[in-house]
Amino acid sequence: MIAPSPWVKHHLPRLAPGSRVLDLACGSGRHARLLAAAGHQVVAVDRDFAAISELQGVAGISARQLDLEGDEWPFAGEHFAGEHFAGVIVTNYLWRPRLPEICALLDKFGVLIYETFMVGNEVYGKPSNPEFLLRSGELRAVIRAAGLSEIAFEEGYTDFPKAAMRQAICAVRE
Repeated sequence: MIAPSPWVKHHLPRLAPGSRVLDLACGSGRHARLLAAAGHQVVAVDRDFAAISELQGVAGISARQLDLEGDEWPFAGEHFAGEHFAGVIVTNYLWRPRLPEICALLDKFGVLIYETFMVGNEVYGKPSNPEFLLRSGELRAVIRAAGLSEIAFEEGYTDFPKAAMRQAICAVRE
């Protein structure tokens, strides 16, 4: 399993102890496991059943298979209607139509920790489709439009866990 993102690890202490956190598009659950080990109650969601099944039964994690890109936003449905989180973690995932709804999942004083690929990554491999690559400063514009306050922002080249162009933001709902 890939090690947790240094960006996520660095901003993890911003989450209130024991808080309820959403790991969106969690994949293999590297961040869900990190959060649960730190004492948080984690809702880990992904559309990949195999990935989610590996998280079933892990203490502190409620794993759910959900389609985040369908016509219906699963967090508006009967299981999550009106639900908010003290933190939302997103890494290596971008579906622009849902960015405002992702930000809306935060409680007052909730923390968004988001990190994914940006334009320029096509030189290093996948993703290379512009639909899945952030434009320079794009996360800043998204959080501003959602009424969140920026805590930290980075963009550019990284070599962990592989050479890539990435963009990352940590923001809070005040």
